[in-house]
Amino acid sequence: MDALKAILTRRSTRNFKRDAVEEEKIRQILETARQAPSGGNNQTNHFLVIRNPEVQRKLTAMAQEAFAGAEITEDTYASLKTAILASKKGGYEFLYNAPVLIAVANRKDYSNNIADCACAIENMMIAANALDLGSCWINQLKWLNEEPGILEYLRALGMKENERIYGAVVLGYPATDSGLPNRNLMPQKGNEITFID
Repeated sequence: MDALKAILTRRSTRNFKRDAVEEEKIRQILETARQAPSGGNNQTNHFLVIRNPEVQRKLTAMAQEAFAGAEITEDTYASLKTAILASKKGGYEFLYNAPVLIAVANRKDYSNNIADCACAIENMMIAANALDLGSCWINQLKWLNEEPGILEYLRALGMKENERIYGAVVLGYPATDSGLPNRNLMPQKGNEITFID
C-alpha cells in the first residue's frame, strides 16, 4: 500500500480478535515509531509494548478504579466524561480486546513530550493499516499519568521515574468478517483549510 493510501484509509478499530500479531509486524511498526520526527531530534520516546493479558487486565482495572473516583465538571472533555461514567457503572474496557498495547512515555519535564509521542503514534497507526492491522489511539493512560498506583505499576514494568505516558495505541486484527480494517473514506466535517497566497 502506498503512503498516501495508507494515510487516507486509516480508521480506528474498536473491536479486535485476540489473535497474536506476528513479531515481525510489531517490530516494523515500532521502527516507524522510532523514525518519527521529534523536537530537536531528541528521540526521547519510550515504547512500552504490553502483550501480556494479565498486565492489560491489571491496567484496565486500575484505570476503572481511578476513573470511578473522578468527578465530572461542565468542562470535562467528552471522551473523558464517557470513561468516568462507564467506570462508575463497572466493567469499563478501553483496550477493545486488542492483543497489543503500546504505551508511549516521554520525559515529564520535556516541553515537546506530547508532540513527539503523537508523531510516533500516528506513524504506528499508518503502518498498522499498511500491514492489514487495525489500530486505535488510547488516551486513558495519558489522562491518568499522575495517578500514583498506575505510576508505580508502570515503573515496575520499566517506565523511568522521570517519564509519563502521553499516549498509547492498541494493535491487532480487526474482528471483522474479512479480518481487515475498515478503510472507507469518511466525509470530513471540520479541519478547515485557508490558503494565504
